Amino acid sequence: MQQPTSTEAAENIVIVGAGIAGLATALGLHRQGIRSVVLESSPTLRAAGFAFTTWTNAWRALDALGVGDTIRAHHLRGQRLVVKSASSGETTTKLSLMAQGRSGMHEIYCVKRNFLLETLEKELPRGTIRYSSKIVSIEEDGNIKLLHLADGSIIRTKVLIGCDGVNSIVAKWLGLKKPSFSGRSATRVLQSSQMAMGFNLNFCSSLARDFAQVYCLVQSKVYTGSSHGLLRPMKRSRRRLPPDDPDLGQGGCSALEDSIVLARCLGEPIRGEDKEAKGEYERIKDGLKKYAENRRWRGIQLIVTAYIIGFIQQSDNAFIGF
Repeated sequence: MQQPTSTEAAENIVIVGAGIAGLATALGLHRQGIRSVVLESSPTLRAAGFAFTTWTNAWRALDALGVGDTIRAHHLRGQRLVVKSASSGETTTKLSLMAQGRSGMHEIYCVKRNFLLETLEKELPRGTIRYSSKIVSIEEDGNIKLLHLADGSIIRTKVLIGCDGVNSIVAKWLGLKKPSFSGRSATRVLQSSQMAMGFNLNFCSSLARDFAQVYCLVQSKVYTGSSHGLLRPMKRSRRRLPPDDPDLGQGGCSALEDSIVLARCLGEPIRGEDKEAKGEYERIKDGLKKYAENRRWRGIQLIVTAYIIGFIQQSDNAFIGF
């Protein structure tokens, strides 16, 4: 193995992508006293995007990261879900979002994506995120990964974690199959309420009988081009994370789950806490294997459930009707 030159930097752990998964993984490692570096190709934090639903599993992950209460304090908790018939307007289903579940009380909020990312960023040590750091190629030197950046610099790392989206250069280097379009997409709208905190807020959606009823939501052309240009990246890690269709609302939530487990599985081998006195490389490899084993069935559960729900929703009302 070659020694680093004056134009190279050496790191133990490099995370590619400063999105939800990347920042959560970095913070999870930081909570265990382990330093990592996050490479982000953009010049600043990419906090674009609107609010997304954070379910109970996401809050457990955020609490483990130590940021749950900070985020709760700035958002409203969902209390109930009401389903109405699109044809008659009658209520067909009422569901409490605060009921007791099998693993405790349900906790569901609608959290601003930019607030979540900024909160995670603030908890990280200064210098953890390196902006304007685009990787153009990846090589191997023994057990070390060499990251060639667009500015000509090189970073050597023992552990490489890819959280860089659907066009992930890390996934490409690993030889993972290129993602394919499922044929489904979801459009999100953020509505700012002028009502003060503490009031009883209710949001109702239904199919508009006339285009004028929904015109207020889209009053200007905000994007031109194909719909493919609007797609946002999925999250990945060193072991591939499960891809999600917009059926469960679990994309960001499962990314937070994966980040916590990955940080824990890497923490022990990086600190050298094993009883068999294995070499560092073998310890790290065992940690990644442990992560894959821990998350395999959870990933399968999410993918299968999303597929079934998506199939039902696209069944031309063979299974459901409104």
